[in-house]
Amino acid sequence: MTEPIIEIKEILSILPHRYPFLLIDKIVEFKTSVSATGIKNVTMNEPFFQGHFPGNPIMPGVLIIESMAQVGGILAFKSADVTNKGVYFMGIDKAKFRRPVVPGDTLEINLEVTKTRGKIWKFHGKALVEGKVAAEADLMATIVDL
Repeated sequence: MTEPIIEIKEILSILPHRYPFLLIDKIVEFKTSVSATGIKNVTMNEPFFQGHFPGNPIMPGVLIIESMAQVGGILAFKSADVTNKGVYFMGIDKAKFRRPVVPGDTLEINLEVTKTRGKIWKFHGKALVEGKVAAEADLMATIVDL
């Protein structure tokens, strides 16, 4: 198991998200302004499995994308080295879902910076389960005053 570089307490200090919407458990790789890898442990205790889908639990694709956005937010925030700021998700392109994510899976979420301009950050994200791509997308975020 990979040791965290950014643990949950620091994630909570960066992201405004809380249960049930905080989807990142830890960051295990981080290269300033280049890339980050986050981990989401998917368990049957996730509240969305009650309705998605009873008897056949599958993590909603939109929440896989949100997991990517949260890793991107941490990457932008830590790279910009700011305080009293937040990161807002701005856009998504080319989202593709390759395989279902189910209870017991560990999502490895890889984000790479593709472009920065001022407060705007663009990323390419991939969510993998056991080394196989479950989803990928291009994301955009901005750093804002709080």
